[in-house]
Amino acid sequence: MDKTEAKVLIIDDDRDVLLAAKLFLKQHFTTVHTEPDPQNITALLKNENYDIILLDMNFSRESTSGKEGFFWLNKILEIDPAAVVIFITGYGDIELAVQGIKEGATNFLLKPWDNKKLLAEIQANLKVSENNRELEDLRNKKKTLLTQQNDPYEHIIGNSPSMMKVLTTVNKVAATDATVLILGENGTGKELIARAIHRASPRRDEVFVSVDLGAISESLFESELFGFKKGAFTDAREDRAGRFEAANKGTIFLDEIGNLSFPLQSKLLSVLQSRKVVRLGTNREIPIDIRLICATNMPLYQMVQEGKFRQDLLYRINTVEIQVPSLRERTEDISLLAEHFLNIYCRRYKMPLKRIAPNTMKRLEKHGWPGNIRELEHAVERAVILSESNILEPQDFFFPSSDDDRNDEFYTGSTNLGETEKVLIRKVIDKHGGNISKAARELGLTRASLYRRIEKHGL
Repeated sequence: MDKTEAKVLIIDDDRDVLLAAKLFLKQHFTTVHTEPDPQNITALLKNENYDIILLDMNFSRESTSGKEGFFWLNKILEIDPAAVVIFITGYGDIELAVQGIKEGATNFLLKPWDNKKLLAEIQANLKVSENNRELEDLRNKKKTLLTQQNDPYEHIIGNSPSMMKVLTTVNKVAATDATVLILGENGTGKELIARAIHRASPRRDEVFVSVDLGAISESLFESELFGFKKGAFTDAREDRAGRFEAANKGTIFLDEIGNLSFPLQSKLLSVLQSRKVVRLGTNREIPIDIRLICATNMPLYQMVQEGKFRQDLLYRINTVEIQVPSLRERTEDISLLAEHFLNIYCRRYKMPLKRIAPNTMKRLEKHGWPGNIRELEHAVERAVILSESNILEPQDFFFPSSDDDRNDEFYTGSTNLGETEKVLIRKVIDKHGGNISKAARELGLTRASLYRRIEKHGL
């Protein structure tokens, strides 16, 4: 007789009931687990997704209230909202069992049961289990798709106010041909924003060329961006178009533009002003028709003041500016992003779909994420690979021990203002190896002011 592919868990303190049920059910289903101690439920559910769970209502000999059954029912549904739970109860507890259905149980079975009825009940509820799993999967997909309502930017996950503000600007600027400067920390998704602008623009059917200026050496800048003629230099064995020519009629995205040296900034500015490139080894000007989007994590306005970035180039590239928020500025989106990456990596590594425990999600939302979305993605990927459980716990993400309540590296643990100032000054001085000038700069003080505070606190 072929067995039905299903996982059944029976939880009852009566070992005779467990043995009888297992001997019968394992003839019909591929996996049948029994457990006399409900305290082990959490561990069991972390390692398996059960299709059907049979749960006794009372575990203590003197207990008849059903409170234990309700407690463990709620615990099961908290861990696995899609679980199908069937209560096991005596004749006198039928009213309690009916109440259990209102609390989230699927049905109840009376002891002692008829094996045919037990089998029929489980088989009938396997379809319920399948539907619940599909519904839970749809809910997860809906969470990811929430941010895409009323906008075409499928890869941008988030519905926080700060991201809605960004997407509003993207919607407005995409329809134009204006140059865009995207500012934000590393790992915040600046290239995703650039691609979204391109996909929503009139140039959407043309090419999008991405150039990481931070990865191109000074000696290769002109040949990479403007192209070259055969024989222009030692390794130039054939004519080759540069990135600007390749992007003609489309969009070119210059990432890490703040890394360009002053001489290279001048060469780039010349091309942007003339909208023409000259390949190395030739004098022929080639017209280009491109939409320009740039990005950087560097403080360009401060660099202009310090003479490190050309002001005229800054004006040329920032008709519209978009500031992408860091992940710590959009904590509302962390759960959406984490679930998104969880689905991706479970599929990629052909693993059962794992879940993130509620307390783990709270820790994810508390963490500072200095590496932003990129760091969160790598953390989820690592947790998927290394965790042996189907439920990801805080330890699977290797949170630093100091991350429990604060993400600030200078958190002192004290609410006393004087003590906080003393500890903060000591930590900043230690951080800079005793360099008072650097410490004063980070603290926003003059050297004289910092010395007075050092003397005041006896440091």
